[in-house]
Amino acid sequence: MASEETSTMTPAQTTPIRTAAADGAAEKQPPTRAWTTRLVMVGIVLAALNLRPAITSLGSLLEEVRDGLGMSGTLAGLLTSVPPLCFALFGVMAPRLARRFGPSAVVCAGMVAIATGLVIRPFLGGTAGFLAASALALMGIAVSNVLMPVIVKRWFPDRVGSMTGLYSMALALGTSMAAAITVPMTDAMGGSWQSGLAVWAALAVVAVVPWVPLVRDKSAASAAPEHVSSEVRKEDAGLRITRSRTAWALACFFGLQATAAYITMGWMPQIFRDAGVPAGEAGVLLAVTMAMGVPLAFVIPRVATRLPNQGPVVVVLGACGLAGYAGLYLAPEGGAWAWALLLGVSNCAFPLALTMVGMRAKSSVGVAKLSAFAQSTGYLISIPGPLLVGVLYQHSGGWGLPIALMAGLMVPQIVVGILAGRNRTVEDEVAAAA
Repeated sequence: MASEETSTMTPAQTTPIRTAAADGAAEKQPPTRAWTTRLVMVGIVLAALNLRPAITSLGSLLEEVRDGLGMSGTLAGLLTSVPPLCFALFGVMAPRLARRFGPSAVVCAGMVAIATGLVIRPFLGGTAGFLAASALALMGIAVSNVLMPVIVKRWFPDRVGSMTGLYSMALALGTSMAAAITVPMTDAMGGSWQSGLAVWAALAVVAVVPWVPLVRDKSAASAAPEHVSSEVRKEDAGLRITRSRTAWALACFFGLQATAAYITMGWMPQIFRDAGVPAGEAGVLLAVTMAMGVPLAFVIPRVATRLPNQGPVVVVLGACGLAGYAGLYLAPEGGAWAWALLLGVSNCAFPLALTMVGMRAKSSVGVAKLSAFAQSTGYLISIPGPLLVGVLYQHSGGWGLPIALMAGLMVPQIVVGILAGRNRTVEDEVAAAA
């Protein structure tokens, strides 16, 4: 798998091309190094599984939570905007924390924060406590979001595509799994929404396990040496990421694809229901859209790393989105399954964005800064979208204007995605600007 991807590495990716001799050396690597690498892989997958259940499990039981805590409709609506806000605010902390404590330690602490937040939030007895515990869990998710590409770049520099695909697939699986089984699991536990939400803490506890020995093993960091020069390390230490046009393009691409994803998750079932699709089928259609991310999240990063420029992949995903929105406007009921599938493909811009983060910087330090900037800025950009769709729907009395907005946002997403996909690094751009 590694040799297939490294044979197509671009000049922007500074990882050396692996030769047959290097492959032979890799096969003869010390047992401790091989064991640690496998442990990191397990840790990445388990961490990725925990990056969305805190959100999608709440969405499944939002009505019960609202009634149980006596939330107003406005407050319940604002609750759905808290995740991207927390991702933006807490994500910027990740690079600094990683420099001080190490990426593995921060991800481990992130899993502990998720587990703690999830297990206590249903039982604090009020809206303020619920929001505070949710923020604790979301903080853990935010720093882990940012550091996943960093850990991949550090431990698997010659397999950025396959490893990004692996954890993107695990993330999509965790998202769809929590949405699909939270309600049945709650019913099986007696119908208590508190138990239905708290049970997801167990998955986060499991995710802590592989990271603990990595944190305790002081030689783990040196077991994954980066093949970058001292000049690159010095360059990335003082990197002014905001001077890079590619960083801004990637941040806008991340924000616009997140906007489309949140609009889809929040409003697509209602669009279908208003068109005459039964409520149960509308829910299944959303599940199908989300489930498309499981296989495609593994395939798209592998394809992207084989291309010197990721623009064509951006265009294909954007075209699927435009076709899906056109279908929702013209024949929402008649072609519902086709539109759900097309929008599911379009939503896979997320793993593509994560892949480009790993490809547009030369070292794990550069990736950390780029990932924090792109995700934090991107999630800030995504916050108004779902709210604006609701306002347009309420004031226009139909879905024509909201769908037009969704399609209109897809055009700049394609443009900035093409710019972000160009074969260059943020370090070279910042140096040129200076």
